Amino acid sequence: MTVQDDSHAAAVAERTEKRWATISVIVIVALVLLATFAGLHQATMPQGRVETIDPTRLHLAGEFVESNLGTATEPDGSVTVRAIGQQYSFTPACILVPAQTPIMLRATSADVIHGILIQGTNVNTMLVPGYVSEQFMRFEKTGEHLMPCQEFCSFGHEGMWGKVKVIDKAEFAARAKNGGRLSCVGE
Repeated sequence: MTVQDDSHAAAVAERTEKRWATISVIVIVALVLLATFAGLHQATMPQGRVETIDPTRLHLAGEFVESNLGTATEPDGSVTVRAIGQQYSFTPACILVPAQTPIMLRATSADVIHGILIQGTNVNTMLVPGYVSEQFMRFEKTGEHLMPCQEFCSFGHEGMWGKVKVIDKAEFAARAKNGGRLSCVGE
């Protein structure tokens, strides 16, 4: 190998390194700009609605009192599920919902951060003490889905499971005709 070949190889290596360094800098700058934009946009455009609640008084009165938990058909015909996560269970432990119907899940936490993940669906939301989480959901077919807590909430977290039972729309309507809250606990 000659000196000329060595200098040519060194020049090629230097150009290649400069190109990769330039690409790396461009990627880093793009990521910083995206992060800055997202941060500023979120700061100037907060959520449209943030609903708070006193987690120490959930069981005493209001929307999340125990007699108001579960699934209900609202006066306008919509379906709403109200639930609470607390160490180490969901109330109700089994949620009963109709198939082929838009459903609003309203949930909160009584103590620490929990999460609702309905397996086999795209339903995944955090339950933060002091805040009400809303999640729209719809199930196209009947069946059962496991609902684990997907946020580590301390020792015992691994045993925090619930269930969602999806039943036929007509069967749900028959069960809901008397009013009140529905759940599938004990079924």
